[in-house]
Amino acid sequence: MAVTTLHQSFKTQVTPARMFRALIVDSHNLCPKLMFSSVKSIEFIQGDGDVGSIKQINFTDASPLRYMKHRIDALDKDKLMCKYTLIEMEPALDKLESVAYEVRFESYGLRGCVCRLTSEYKAKEGTVIKEEDIEHGKDRAVGMYEVVEAYLMAHPHAYE
Repeated sequence: MAVTTLHQSFKTQVTPARMFRALIVDSHNLCPKLMFSSVKSIEFIQGDGDVGSIKQINFTDASPLRYMKHRIDALDKDKLMCKYTLIEMEPALDKLESVAYEVRFESYGLRGCVCRLTSEYKAKEGTVIKEEDIEHGKDRAVGMYEVVEAYLMAHPHAYE
């Protein structure tokens, strides 16, 4: 089984703690409000957001996906880090066994942060994953972070 690892990072003008709380801890409430054209709802189908919880993201009809489920594998609120695994999606991806993610928020400058994302794509036996196969998902993740950053910039007291 081949593994393709992708590293991304981008800088924001929002503190790491605010980005972490908005994007990780409260994403189930915030993201459907901000991304209403593509995200219908986010719900916990197991647990309440701690390690072992399973979160289901339900997409609108405008999205090529119906839903995806993530399992939270690690969550460190002090170190502002989360690891989670894509365990199911509809329609299923024909080339992927699983996708594991790690997200870290680190201080940058006086009030900004660097969001570091690592994604590990595990291909199904006999298939190869190319970077162009994962470009769309990569772009959607960065777009989500940018939308949340814009919201936090416009609402300076949110998620303090």
